[in-house]
Amino acid sequence: MAGRQDPARRRSLKPQLAASDKWRVRLPKAPKQRCRLYLITPPRLDDLAAFSRVFEEALSAGDVACVQLRLKDVSDADIIKAAEMLLPVAHAHDVAFLINDRPDLALKVGADGVHVGQQDAPYEEARSLLGPDAIIGVTCHDSRHLAMEAGEQGADYVAFGAFYETATKDAISRTEPEILSWWQRLFEVPCVAIGGITPQNATPLVAAGADFLAVSSGVWSHPGDQGGPGKAVKAINDVIDATPVKLLETNG
Repeated sequence: MAGRQDPARRRSLKPQLAASDKWRVRLPKAPKQRCRLYLITPPRLDDLAAFSRVFEEALSAGDVACVQLRLKDVSDADIIKAAEMLLPVAHAHDVAFLINDRPDLALKVGADGVHVGQQDAPYEEARSLLGPDAIIGVTCHDSRHLAMEAGEQGADYVAFGAFYETATKDAISRTEPEILSWWQRLFEVPCVAIGGITPQNATPLVAAGADFLAVSSGVWSHPGDQGGPGKAVKAINDVIDATPVKLLETNG
């Protein structure tokens, strides 16, 4: 079973916060860090050994901040098996490793944290189980209220989306890039853009202020004759590096 990652490495996901007792205030001169890639695994890994090799290649191809193991309709044993194979690969690349939905399994496998949705384990339960150093992110769909509530509770990031059509999961909401700019202007807690993101459509989300781009099929389904997932990782990083942040005008 993999050991829990160094807390200093876990905290590397979090931007340097200004010295303020109010998490919600972004000081005017607080610098925004470079947007980074946040990978989400495919919902099924029928050939775990083969995927592990592709996973290694993807992480070697460019900057990746975090990986979320998000398997659907599989047993706990399958999730644990996948985590035990993939987590050491992620850590070898200095990449944080999160489990989707299940703080209990995150604790069991020594993951760096958990991502919880609005229908999953409550944030407070996940924090109580995993402790203060774990990374805990929260799905907020297109809701400013849910995002502010998550930030107030202590979430390490809030996730907005879906921004584009996605076949990976049924999207509850469609979201516009303006919400990223609104959040970036006001709050220090990092924001994650998710939903149908590819190298071809990532630019508006980077420009609008996303701290992380959460990508699944946009990487793993990248055609092999076009370089496969590794090429997609490089392409998304190229988009991030080429795109200046130009926050959109927002209401509120």
